[in-house]
Amino acid sequence: MPPSLPIRRVVLYKHGVGYFERRGKVNGSETLHFDFKARDMNDVLKSMTVLDLSGGSVSAVSYDSTKPLEQLLQEATIRIPDSGSLTALLGQIKGARVRARVGREQQVEGVIVGLESLAVAQGEVAVHRPFLTLLVGASLRSFDLLDVAELVFLDDTVRKDLEFYLATVLSSYKKDTKRLSVLTAGEGERELFVSYVLEAPVWKTSYRILLDEEQKPLLQGWAVVDNTGDEDWEDVDLALIAGLPVSFVHDLYNPRYMKRPVVEVRTEAAAAPVIPEEAFETAAEEEVLADEGAPMEMMKAMPAMAAPAPAPMRTFGAVVGGARRREAMERSADVKTLTKEVGDLFEYRVDHPVTVHRNQSALVPILHRPFEGRRVLLYNRSTREKNPMACIELKNTTGLTLEGGPVTVTEADTYVGEAMLDTMKPDDKRFVPYAVELGCVVSVEDKMEEGPVFKAVVNRGTLVVEFYHFRRTHYLVRNKGKRAQTLYLEHPRTGWQLQDTQEPDETTDGFWRFKRELAAGASEDFAVTEYSGGQRSYYLSNTGADEVGFFLSSGFIDERVAQGIREVIAIRERVARLNEDEQRLTQERAHLFKDQERIRANIESLKSGASQRELAERFVTKLNEQEDRLEFIARELERVAREKREAQDEVNRKVQALSFTANLGTPPADKGKGKGRA
Repeated sequence: MPPSLPIRRVVLYKHGVGYFERRGKVNGSETLHFDFKARDMNDVLKSMTVLDLSGGSVSAVSYDSTKPLEQLLQEATIRIPDSGSLTALLGQIKGARVRARVGREQQVEGVIVGLESLAVAQGEVAVHRPFLTLLVGASLRSFDLLDVAELVFLDDTVRKDLEFYLATVLSSYKKDTKRLSVLTAGEGERELFVSYVLEAPVWKTSYRILLDEEQKPLLQGWAVVDNTGDEDWEDVDLALIAGLPVSFVHDLYNPRYMKRPVVEVRTEAAAAPVIPEEAFETAAEEEVLADEGAPMEMMKAMPAMAAPAPAPMRTFGAVVGGARRREAMERSADVKTLTKEVGDLFEYRVDHPVTVHRNQSALVPILHRPFEGRRVLLYNRSTREKNPMACIELKNTTGLTLEGGPVTVTEADTYVGEAMLDTMKPDDKRFVPYAVELGCVVSVEDKMEEGPVFKAVVNRGTLVVEFYHFRRTHYLVRNKGKRAQTLYLEHPRTGWQLQDTQEPDETTDGFWRFKRELAAGASEDFAVTEYSGGQRSYYLSNTGADEVGFFLSSGFIDERVAQGIREVIAIRERVARLNEDEQRLTQERAHLFKDQERIRANIESLKSGASQRELAERFVTKLNEQEDRLEFIARELERVAREKREAQDEVNRKVQALSFTANLGTPPADKGKGKGRA
């Protein structure tokens, strides 16, 4: 049985990989075998490091082909059926040299000639039994196969073919498994080190918090690890890494082929016999050059992985929670975890051997420390409109990086709620809500109003007035409980600025956080006032006389601008009259066109005769008069269109020439009342 290296160290990461170390003894030039899932081969080939720590060497690392099992068995020279395996095998290796032990002592060495079935009398019945025929020296000898106790193959080729076939068949029992073999070279017993990275389940964390009014709260952390591999982790050195190193999958296992250019030999067509003419001078010969290609070499390198030694962690005495529960927690969860910073990562290293059997999981204690924190209330209208959440104002004074995970909270030996904890670096501060505080009720009232205009600007025919929207939010908080409460009220930040409101105690990306101290049974009305700039635009070319009066009385414009707008209004009135003339002339022209169609139809219907000739002349005279009128209308329409264009150009010139700026008041941002900024 070839030696194997047990797993001695496991390092699990938060991004779905695990680092594994194996250590063990080898003797001489032994070969080590490792079985991996096919999907893990790319990670193994990318990360495996093999070191002989005792002066030997690693001659090669081989692994199973990507060919299907059926194709591998077809390439084998030996076939062994499911039944009659021995007789079938011996029948395929005729000519192989073997050494047979017949009975207990007889040793026979010869060449296999074949198998035959011979009848052997057993009482009154003849039974057919297989006999092995060997060429021993110059004679043929047959032996009852049932009397052959041992058969040794002396031909290396036959033995290797049989081992290959059996190893291939063995691998078929684990269809998704590939074998990797490490060939060592050296003398005597040596220590071998193998490390690699594989896909592994993400390790998870869960926490327990004990609250007590008289002492600091206590934080206990557990890591959940999963062994989904096909091998037990027995007494391994377990480390858990918090962070997100770069990791990827690269296909090294499947053969990779490059498309090469096809180069063909240049050929000439067959030549017909030629009768040379008599030459007066010699002819030069042509030379043909052949191109040569240079082979390319590919090299592969696998980086070695090294981990620095961990530094010891400081431990703290437990000072939190109900006495009996706290003492029980300290006795039951004896946490001996070493921690250290690894660049931007953080490592928890369990300071005792850990055993996790295959396809099982384990809870491993990694943290048991007091921290700075207290019970507070946190109100967020979008989370729950009527009540705040009971929270732990947690400051990470454990000195460790806390990975995100669920938290179970107990107070006075009683379960009071659960929460989710985000990843926290040392000295980070977070609110951890774990329950709804029904003893505190909040009602909210919103009011919107518009402030006075503080600036007016006339430019390029547009009057823009600037003012501020004011939004006042009243929070009526009632503490119905019998103990004082500290409330943090979260008000959303929407790009507005605070006005006449106290400075927020904390500011987040999305909220202002105001701290309020609530006495037992007390109520408080807390108001948050915000303002935001607003604008309204008026196009002066469309302004009426009433609006001019309003602008002038409000101070948006002065008398000069007002007079300019009145002139524009007068021009617009003249344009309106021109539009009326244009419409009237257009309608008259349409009526004349329609009447002319009627007259021409009547002329076409008249027959010869004196009376009809007279009527036709009247129609022609009428048409002439109408044509004269149409010519006049056309001239009038041209005049009206020209005067309209001139009037519009004059309106544009006058409007564009208007310019005015009025500062009508001080913006709230300049009054110095609001300190908060969005």
